[in-house]
Amino acid sequence: MPQLQDFEGAWRISRRIDDRRGPAARFDGTAVFSPVAGGLFYRETGLLCISGGGSYQAGRCYLWRSGPAGTIVVDHADGRAFHSFCPGREDARHLCGADDYRVRYDFGDWPRWRAEWRVLGPRKDYLMISHYRPEGQGADEGGDAGADAGAETGNAAEDRGAPDQR
Repeated sequence: MPQLQDFEGAWRISRRIDDRRGPAARFDGTAVFSPVAGGLFYRETGLLCISGGGSYQAGRCYLWRSGPAGTIVVDHADGRAFHSFCPGREDARHLCGADDYRVRYDFGDWPRWRAEWRVLGPRKDYLMISHYRPEGQGADEGGDAGADAGAETGNAAEDRGAPDQR
C-alpha cells in the first residue's frame, strides 16, 4: 500500500461526475503533489466539460499529511479538516451539515489508483469517480485507456459548475 511520500509528483486525472440532479460532467487534467512543511500540497487543474453545457478551466487544492497509525489526513487548502483514510482500509467519510460524503480509494493497481465519491444531501446526489496515473505513463500502459476519474470536487465556484464538496 502506498505511503504519503509515494504520491509526490505529477498525476494525470480522468474524472466522471454522474449527478442525478443535474447534468453529467467530465474532468481531465493534472494533479501535482508538492512537498511542503508538514506534508504534500495537492493542486489539481484541468478542463471540466458539462453535458449539454460548456467547458471550463477548473481546479482545487488540498493539503495531504501523515496522521496517526499510518493514516493520511486530507485538509482543505485553508486548513479546514476534510477527511482521513488508511491506505489499507480505503473508506472514509466527511459530514458537512446535512451532506454526507463517502469515498473509497482503490490502490490495487498502484501506481494507478482511483477515488470514488458518493455524495448525498438535501440538494446533492452524485457519484464522482476519478482515475489517477503517473504523468509519464500513457493511458494504455497497464490500465484502462480513457478510464473515468474523480476524487471529490472542490466547491462550485472553484470548479465552475461541478458539485459542491463542502
